[in-house]
Amino acid sequence: MSPAVQPNKAMKTKIRIVSQLCILALVIGAVSLAGGARAADNTGGSSLTEKDKKFMKKAAKGGMMEVAMGQIAEQNAQSEDVKSFGKRMVTDHGKANDELKSIASKKGVQLPSKEHSMKWTSDKAYMDAMVKDHEKDLAEFKEEASSGTDPDLKKFADDTAKMVQEHLDLAKETQGKLK
Repeated sequence: MSPAVQPNKAMKTKIRIVSQLCILALVIGAVSLAGGARAADNTGGSSLTEKDKKFMKKAAKGGMMEVAMGQIAEQNAQSEDVKSFGKRMVTDHGKANDELKSIASKKGVQLPSKEHSMKWTSDKAYMDAMVKDHEKDLAEFKEEASSGTDPDLKKFADDTAKMVQEHLDLAKETQGKLK
């Protein structure tokens, strides 16, 4: 009887080892899938802080305001220099707004979409506002470029800060012609 017992016991041991290996393989597979899913979930806005999101929303509002005011300046300004400045605001800030929308979409951030309705008063009032606004914007974009946490947003802020500096210089030059 003992020779028949030996093969049966060996068979049970083999079945137990194979079963344990299958269970181990399933556990490893499940853990790998869970980790992959978690990594995919984090690619959206994982590197954005609340400060980054606030910057994006503020930049979107400001950009829309620049475009809206630029359109009004193109239509209502008396000075050709002010009309030209307004046209450049529409073009440059329109492009920057599109780039910011693209980043926001990739990061899962909802940007404001309401356009500003502004009233025209004068060339001088517009240019004074543009100088003041671009000084404030330049500081904010430089701050985000240096202390932001998301690489895409930092690059956008750095590139846009250069454009805002050009606008500030042009706004001051145009403002000087009006006095």
